[in-house]
Amino acid sequence: MIGHLISLKQLEALIWVADLGSFRKAAQQLNTTQPNISARIAGLEETLGLVLMHRDAGSVRMTDKGSEILAVARRIVGEAETLTEIAGRADLSEGRLRLGVTELVAATWLHQYLRDLKATYPAISVELTVDMSRQLDAALGNHSIDLAIQNSPFVTAASGVIEIGQYPYVWAAEKSLADALAHAKTLKDLMPHTLLTHARHTQSYIELSDQAQALGVPTTSFAPSSSLTSCMQMAADGLGVALLPRIMAERGAGADRLTLLDGLWLPSALRFSARYDRDTAPRYVAQAAAIAAATAQAFGHDPTPKG
Repeated sequence: MIGHLISLKQLEALIWVADLGSFRKAAQQLNTTQPNISARIAGLEETLGLVLMHRDAGSVRMTDKGSEILAVARRIVGEAETLTEIAGRADLSEGRLRLGVTELVAATWLHQYLRDLKATYPAISVELTVDMSRQLDAALGNHSIDLAIQNSPFVTAASGVIEIGQYPYVWAAEKSLADALAHAKTLKDLMPHTLLTHARHTQSYIELSDQAQALGVPTTSFAPSSSLTSCMQMAADGLGVALLPRIMAERGAGADRLTLLDGLWLPSALRFSARYDRDTAPRYVAQAAAIAAATAQAFGHDPTPKG
């Protein structure tokens, strides 16, 4: 038996250094120090009598034998995590989840999700990033985050994907302005007012611009923003008509001061997924993705994509 020669901590260190390309980042991920990670790798190399990686300036490069050992290390650590699942002891899982979510999630069901996650994995700490979906896409691609809860389209492929569902849009305004627009039928009827929208590169803004062009109306009244929460607050303050995900307009902060406008053109619904790297992520990341889908469904949206 070699259990006294090779430890799971050594194998975890090897995996994270390889995935993150940095001893410092691996130490942060495992909640330890860089010298500790270096000692674990050095100990593993000494035991095996192999050089597992080359430390170049600012990067780490696996040797051929190191890559073979890494593949086996992934299987061993994965099987160890399976033991805790079989025993129903998710509370034994330790580590850090680098979680990325969009503003919609942060403004609606994020807090409940974090509570649900903590109930299942009390020893897993969460490092949270709230950003636009395309930034989360890039972060997932370069291993800066472990799990992205984001809307399509995606540029970076992910081997682990759990569909969360769709979030349709709605037009919303402060009550007196909404009353004045009660008979609005087309986008033209909204044009005398500032239209508060998401950022220019987003699918909703692109579709809105295309619709305006099709109607032959100018886009000078469009006021795009990287913050949907700001759009919502400005609309609640009577500063314009906001194009918002319905779940935010109905249940986000300030929703009680908004009135929804029906019967108007709307862009395609946002389609959300929980995405991660199934081949490299710890098993608790896949479970965290599944918990996110369950929390979102329980929060009260339509979990089935349509169209």
